[in-house]
Formats: sequence, C-alpha cells, structure tokens
Amino acid sequence: MTEFAVVIPSRYASERLPGKPLRDIAGKTMLQRVWERGIASAASEVVIATDDERIAATARGFGASVCLTDTGHQSGTDRIAEVAAALGWPDDRVVVNLQGDEPLMPPGLIRQCAALLDDAGAGMATLASAGMSEEEFRNPNVVRVLVDQDDFALYFSRAPIPYSRSRDTDGLARASALRHHGIYGYRCDVLQRLVAAPPSVLERCEKLEQLRALELGIRIKVGRPAERPGPGVDTEADLAAVVRLVEQGRK
Repeated sequence: MTEFAVVIPSRYASERLPGKPLRDIAGKTMLQRVWERGIASAASEVVIATDDERIAATARGFGASVCLTDTGHQSGTDRIAEVAAALGWPDDRVVVNLQGDEPLMPPGLIRQCAALLDDAGAGMATLASAGMSEEEFRNPNVVRVLVDQDDFALYFSRAPIPYSRSRDTDGLARASALRHHGIYGYRCDVLQRLVAAPPSVLERCEKLEQLRALELGIRIKVGRPAERPGPGVDTEADLAAVVRLVEQGRK
C-alpha cells in the first residue's frame, strides 16, 4: 500500500471536557494513547498538531514530533493542512487525520483508511460500520453515510437517512445507512483544496465538514472497518467508560 503519514490535531479548549488531550487514562494522557495508536499503525511519520504550549510540552515529553499551528484555525483539517504545507509534503502524499479524542482507535483501521486511497478515483477516505440499532439510527449525535455501489459516499447526515415512506421499508432504510467513524485520509493536494474553499451550504446546515468535500466534487471512498473502533471521548462519562475498558484490558 501507499506510504502514509498521520497527523493528530489537538486543542486544549473543549466545551464539554476542558483540557481533554491531557486527561489521564490509566496512567497516560489521552494524547499519548492516541499517539501510540498512530505509531503502531506503521505510518512513516506521526505528528501532533496543536496551538497550545501545554499540549506541545507534554507531547515532546513522551517523544512525539510536534508542529505548532496557528491559533485561528476553525477545524482539525485546517491544522493538518498547515502541517502538510510546513513540512513540504508533496501533493500525492497520503495523510490520515487521527482525531485526538480517539484513544482506542485500532492501528489496523488507520492503515485501512490510508489504503483506501490506493483507489485512484478517491480524493478522500473514511470508515463506516453497518448494523446500527434503532436508537443509533434516530440519534442526531450519530452521523450516517449513504454510499453508492462502489462504496463512494453519496451523503452524510445527522438525520435518519434514507427516509422511509412506509413501515414496510423501515428496516431497509436503517440497513442502508452506515454509522460513520471520525477518521479521514486525504491526498495533500485534495487537503489543500478543501481548506482553501469556504464552508459550504450543506456543511453549515449539518455541521459536517465532509459535506464541503462532496459539494466540491471530491469523491470520498468509504471502507467497512475490519473491527469496530473503541469509543471516542467527548464527555466525562465517555472518559470514564474508556478508563474502565483500558483498566480491564479490553482495549
């Protein structure tokens, strides 16, 4: 497969969990646990991108490469694009956005996401799982994606899509939707094109940045994860659940 890099965008501020990257998970910061997943993926480079000196100092302390980025970035994608430009990565370089609140992301899934860009028709790549429960399907915090017959994304939404017009097709609608996982791969030229464009109409409505890519005509390849990712961390309850899994040796 194509060689790839991993960038972990990390910021200190979080409305629901302040200082999230530096929170402790069974003796290590969440940031270190995410970085270790990136290292274990066999990426050629793993870089932590942050605008916070506390995060930078912690990362250097456990041996990570750090790139200090602009404080004005609105998204992790903007932060990653700055890293790619600063390090002079070529247009065809593949980079995976490993989010800083995914301490249980299996390294194999990072490789799988990067490998999807071996398809020359794909400008971006991501992962999504089948088999949502009814509760997940109705939950606006769960992002759904619909794909075409070649597994390219048709649309992402926080709404339960596709809409079923009758009870007879309720199960079919839920089976058609995949649960999106927040990991992305890009080629660097596509990454720079994406951040150069303003937020799109659909993106502004759904608060989903990947819709900007679709509106720009960038094709997103969607892979089914070889294993289900562990839970991400957005709240104190999420953090407690991850700590329990790590302490029990289940992740």
